[in-house]
Amino acid sequence: MRLASTAIALIWIVAIVAAQAAPAPAAKAEIEYLLSAVASSDCRFYRNGTWYDATSAAAHLRAKYETLAARGLIGDTEDFIDRAATKSSLSGRDYAIKCEGIAEMSSRQWLTDLLFAYRASHASAPHRGP
Repeated sequence: MRLASTAIALIWIVAIVAAQAAPAPAAKAEIEYLLSAVASSDCRFYRNGTWYDATSAAAHLRAKYETLAARGLIGDTEDFIDRAATKSSLSGRDYAIKCEGIAEMSSRQWLTDLLFAYRASHASAPHRGP
């Protein structure tokens, strides 16, 4: 009986920790923005020795995001960039991006720059409320 009680308590703890680690609505909106920006870009993404088009890259990043979020490992947008969009979880190699008219750069830099621009544009937007 004591073992069953301990197991139930551990399940509750894991559930609470996972729920607390889930991204807040604002972070989910930012992550969705980044994924949409990747998908609609004219950029190519380098992963594990191969260049992929934007649609394939976005699908890959979304799948990684959903897997990590389900495990409670994505708490905010920076976690998404660090854990899902920076390097291969299989090989450990960094992801890169190449867009028309700009030098190749790390996906971390590209997504971070995009996130800063998104936050700046939303911070200066007029507040609508009572």
